[in-house]
Amino acid sequence: MRATPLIPLDALDTGECGTICTLPDNPELRRRLTALGLIPGTKITVVNISPAGDPKAYFFRGSLIALRHKDAQKILIKNRWAVEQ
Repeated sequence: MRATPLIPLDALDTGECGTICTLPDNPELRRRLTALGLIPGTKITVVNISPAGDPKAYFFRGSLIALRHKDAQKILIKNRWAVEQ
């Protein structure tokens, strides 16, 4: 059986989803993300990208948040798929 490769959250485009696998090692950022409900196993969708490309807006657990590229690239996801319209 082949392992699913992990990719950074920031690699997703608008309309794509994934499942959170790992959070950043930085304790402060990790604490902030978990307080928002962003934990391993959470399904997350990119809903918008700012005109400059940073930050991106993400939807998960009924909430919409914006994450900067430098933070989103430290979050690893699996099971990348596109939302059907």
